[in-house]
Amino acid sequence: MNNLIKAINELKKEKNAIILGHYYQKGEIQDIADYVGDSLALAQLAAKTEADIIVMCGVHFMGETAKVLCPDKKVLVPDMEAGCSLADSCPADQFAQFVKEHPGHTVISYVNTTAAVKAVTDVVVTSTNARQIVESFPKDEKIIFGPDRNLGNYINSVTNRNMLLWDGACHVHEQFSVEKIVELKTQHPEALVLAHPECKSTVLKLADVVGSTAALLKYAVNHPENTYIVATESGILHEMQKKCPQTTFIPAPPNDSTCGCNECSFMRLNTLEKLYECLKNESPEITVDPEIAEKAVRPIQRMLEISAKLGL
Repeated sequence: MNNLIKAINELKKEKNAIILGHYYQKGEIQDIADYVGDSLALAQLAAKTEADIIVMCGVHFMGETAKVLCPDKKVLVPDMEAGCSLADSCPADQFAQFVKEHPGHTVISYVNTTAAVKAVTDVVVTSTNARQIVESFPKDEKIIFGPDRNLGNYINSVTNRNMLLWDGACHVHEQFSVEKIVELKTQHPEALVLAHPECKSTVLKLADVVGSTAALLKYAVNHPENTYIVATESGILHEMQKKCPQTTFIPAPPNDSTCGCNECSFMRLNTLEKLYECLKNESPEITVDPEIAEKAVRPIQRMLEISAKLGL
């Protein structure tokens, strides 16, 4: 393991590469990454890096986002099969038809989408900035929001909007068990529930804090005296425990498992071995059709501009 880590670091230096890791990656990937963050942070970092090679340890759409923002850089992913159930729930041709059938709407798409979906979008959002970006539009703005219906419903509820929602969802956040969370609350009455807004509304009603991965981490860091039941992909517990070593974090379990945690199988495809091979061979490489990339970069840049203006 130590030899592998040393070899990765040597290749990274030799090739002027940067490793970006999502909070949902395995702990060993998070530990070797130059930066660990949520989708917004990784997009911001990709947009301003001076590295020649970006290795995106996350899922495919994150690599696409980095490539769209940095067309002159080589963007690699350790495993090309690391997809996203939420992105898959929104095929680009069907979403484009949906947009066409509802003219006069501003199209807001979650970052968890393909570049082709972003290409028919007016502004991209992440769970960190979605509410604030929606609220930056007039109250009477007609908005299409896709693809996550749970996040869209949550934003509608807290902003008193009536956005038209695409019917997509993340398989990880859909699977949290209300009954098992209630059971955990009974066992740990002092625990606060932290939940990601991609969870179903029934789970969000149980939550003490609803927020993006970064927001949930920040809350835990600012309140380390609490015990937490965490309803999002369990990879975030690695960073939570690192930053709050004395705090108890309990992963919220899914419906159909005896396991005590809920993992994204796509995120877990990336390994140190694949990361080494990826850097060594400079493959697999993310490519995006130039015509799609030209259209997709605009809503991503608009998100980054609005986020900067709002101080996010």
